[in-house]
Parts: sequence; structure tokens; C-alpha cells
Amino acid sequence: MFGLSVWALYFFNAEWWYYPLLLLGPDISMIGYAGGNKMGAFMYNLFHHKGIAIALFVLGLLLPGMIIQIAGIILFGHSSMDRMFGYGLKLKEGFKFTHLGFIGKK
Repeated sequence: MFGLSVWALYFFNAEWWYYPLLLLGPDISMIGYAGGNKMGAFMYNLFHHKGIAIALFVLGLLLPGMIIQIAGIILFGHSSMDRMFGYGLKLKEGFKFTHLGFIGKK
């Protein structure tokens, strides 16, 4: 799915700077943890939910301009990359608690 996102950016002739954004952009949502675990998990999950990414992409198909489509591709690709490395959607207990299990050594 990450590879599909890279291909989609290429297919839509995205500018070069979208690729680093694909790798790191959605992680800005970790700033939400400054407001506590519950707010951090909410913000992180908002930016890392594949359903939201797909909805953005579809919305972008319906509206003029490609920026919403590109945003959907970036969110989808980044979320896929995170899942590949074992990072899942966060639970309110803390950053290391995800829907895929605990991150790191117990």
C-alpha cells in the first residue's frame, strides 16, 4: 500500500517535495500529546486513519484541484508505512499502546 501511494504521487505528477511529506508529514499530529495521552491519541489517529485518507482522496476526485487527492494519498501512504513498521492507531493509555499491540520492550 505504501508502494501504491508512491506510484500514485508519480502518476499524478506530484512535485518532488510531496515525497518527503509522505514520509514525515502526518507525524506532526504527535504535537497533540502535549495535551495529554487522550488528545494525543485522537490527533495521531485522525492523521493516521486509512479510512479518513480514502475519504479525502474520493472527496478530491469530486472537487476541482488535486491538493485534496494528494493529501489523501499522503495520509494513506504514511499510514501504510507506519503499519509496515508496527506502529498502529494509538490507544489513550499512551503512545506505545496501539491497536497492533505494545511498541517496544515491556
